[in-house]
Amino acid sequence: MLSPRKKKKNRKILRTVMLTLGIFGIGAASYAGYLIHKADKALEQMSVSAAGAHQSAAVESSAQLKPMSFLLIGVDNRSGSGGSMNSDVMMLVSLNPETRSATMVSIPRDLQLKPREFGLSSQKANYYYAYYYNKDRETALAHTKKFFSGMFDVPIDYIAVIDFDGFRQVIDELNGITIDVDMDMRYVDNFDGTNINLSKGLQTLNGKETLDFLRYRKSNRGTQESSDIARNERQQKVLSTLLDKMTSFTGITQWGGLLDIAGKNVQTDIPPDQLRKFILSFQKLKPDHIESIPLDGRWDSPYIVPKEEDLSAAIAALRTQLGLPSESSTVTGATYSVLSKRFGIDPSVTDLRDKNITQTHYRTSR
Repeated sequence: MLSPRKKKKNRKILRTVMLTLGIFGIGAASYAGYLIHKADKALEQMSVSAAGAHQSAAVESSAQLKPMSFLLIGVDNRSGSGGSMNSDVMMLVSLNPETRSATMVSIPRDLQLKPREFGLSSQKANYYYAYYYNKDRETALAHTKKFFSGMFDVPIDYIAVIDFDGFRQVIDELNGITIDVDMDMRYVDNFDGTNINLSKGLQTLNGKETLDFLRYRKSNRGTQESSDIARNERQQKVLSTLLDKMTSFTGITQWGGLLDIAGKNVQTDIPPDQLRKFILSFQKLKPDHIESIPLDGRWDSPYIVPKEEDLSAAIAALRTQLGLPSESSTVTGATYSVLSKRFGIDPSVTDLRDKNITQTHYRTSR
């Protein structure tokens, strides 16, 4: 039996614990409210059409989180880039919150596309957001999302476009990310201010260095050159690492700053209520397993042309993650299929995958 002194001491400890938990609970609730406030403010800046977004939110606000898909685009809007708005990073992501899994397909910027609505004329994949943006920036997101959804036969729920400077700020806000750099990287371009100088090995990269790691392809300082395919693999590695850090305790405490950065550098069509739900459910939304699929292909200057079986497999993986049949009825049933026509695939051409040949061609591609 406990003595009166020990009972008194235990009660004191219990009160301290309960008080601490109470304070922590109040703090957590306050921080959640703070994040909602930040999200609302950021959304006012991010949303391309607040009225349209609210109409969509009315339908989705009461729904449970379900499988969803995103088109993520990174653009280089620096003064030295010429303001072209061409997409330097493109990813299709299917996310299933129930199974905590995601499929991520990186789209090479030089991927050949031959859409019917453009008269089957060939353009690189990074051309189309810039085309719609220069035509009408108010409708650019909607048209770009519809275009890529039709090309890949994957329904795309949301699109987000981030300026590369905003991405750099996000990494710096998180105090950098740890990345195993796969090769020495050295490239200088005085015209647009590019100065890439990275050494191979595991290290913590700041925002500028992470952006250099993502963008590296050419070299004019004696280091080995890289391909678009290798860049896509780096993009997936960085995104996975970034998600891990953002959902760590330290990362969550920095979400206020991250939302400020997003408000200034991101455009999206995610409805306000849905965005709030994403923020408050971010820990649950973060997938335990990410299937990363780089969309490989042969180099046929100035394009990357994918193999139809690789393209079909990537599309099937995205659709399956969304709970859809792996094949769409619109792309099957013909020898020279609809997919082949859309991506300029000629079945009679031998697929050349020699790394040295590919890298030699890339030296003149930019």
